[in-house]
Amino acid sequence: MIRVDDYQERRKHWYDPIRQEGIFTWDWFYGQEYALADLHSISPQFRAELATATEALGQVFARVAEVTRQGNEQLFAELGLPRETWQAVRITLDPELPTVIGRFDFALTPEGLKMLEFNSDTPTGVVEAFYVNGKICEQGGMEDPNAGMDQHIRQAFSTAVHSYRKRGFSCDGIFFSALGWHEEDAGTTRYLMENSTLPARFVPLEDLRVKGDRMTARWEGEEVPIDVLYRLHALEILAEDTDRDGYPTGAHVLDLVAREKLLLINPPSALISQTKALQALIWNLYEEDQFLTPGERETVETYMLPTYLENRFLGKEPHVIKPIFGREGGAVRLCDAQGRVEHRDSDRLYENQPMIYQKRVELETVETETLKGPFQGRLLWGSFLVGGKASAILARADGPITGNLSYFLPVGYS
Repeated sequence: MIRVDDYQERRKHWYDPIRQEGIFTWDWFYGQEYALADLHSISPQFRAELATATEALGQVFARVAEVTRQGNEQLFAELGLPRETWQAVRITLDPELPTVIGRFDFALTPEGLKMLEFNSDTPTGVVEAFYVNGKICEQGGMEDPNAGMDQHIRQAFSTAVHSYRKRGFSCDGIFFSALGWHEEDAGTTRYLMENSTLPARFVPLEDLRVKGDRMTARWEGEEVPIDVLYRLHALEILAEDTDRDGYPTGAHVLDLVAREKLLLINPPSALISQTKALQALIWNLYEEDQFLTPGERETVETYMLPTYLENRFLGKEPHVIKPIFGREGGAVRLCDAQGRVEHRDSDRLYENQPMIYQKRVELETVETETLKGPFQGRLLWGSFLVGGKASAILARADGPITGNLSYFLPVGYS
């Protein structure tokens, strides 16, 4: 290990070799620094608490989502699921798992860890958590809290394909797909494919075709049938996709999924846990003392926040307004008790979606170095759930709202 004290030189020393490997190439986003050449120290006890919360919440989400999956279309509509997905989301892999790979986001508050949302359909931050964090810990002389957890990816993806095969489905054509031009999405998808160790091929979303009862991939000049597709493309976005002529290609794909002509990872049922409206349903079950076991009620009380589909906080306490399918802080508003907006995300992509209303908590403060100088911000903790197991963790630093241009802050045991 070589210690480099100057931040700019340290960053070059740490990230240039990683970038040259070609696995993680987006340490800069939109001309701005994304990955920090700094290490935030955590304790094994805090790491264990994140794991405990992740697995306990995973079990709660799995049980509620499974019952929801068998519900009627009115329930799907109340949860904000697009109509085009209503049949597809009934397809699952394992009723005891809410997804194959997902990520809970937590705030560390004076009352302990509180879960803010669950990215169960198309989580990102994978390469940063499972790969880059360890590289930076090695350079900085700290122990990686995520060491060895890339094996969780292999186990979870292998189990998923085995489950499909066990049910009699062909799994000969396995493809991983994301937007080819999107450096982060394509890089994340390739990393998952390599670590899955499945006999799979990467193809950009732009090279997928759908016709009749099959989806195909353009591969080496031929149209190759797809049996199993990992896609870093959100189902609620797919539901609205059309081709240049206006044909509803997304709805066509979802129909194939519903009829099990195309098998997905994550499974389509993962969308049920993705909608933040499910958090409101879980909180309602907790308040009404229905369905949840005593242990699950304790999990909800300990790690979740009051969340509703209508604003019950107005005139009482500060709250957050979030779009049900918003990502990266998009269209989030932080309000005082009177509903006055104190902080607002400038991204308007999600502002026309139905909203949930959640009790507002303050994220812990953090000080770190950046190329712009010292930065004081707020820290958001991501914790991956992979194959039902608590897995790698991820720290991001930003202002009051963790947005698309937040910093990735590596973490280690001191």
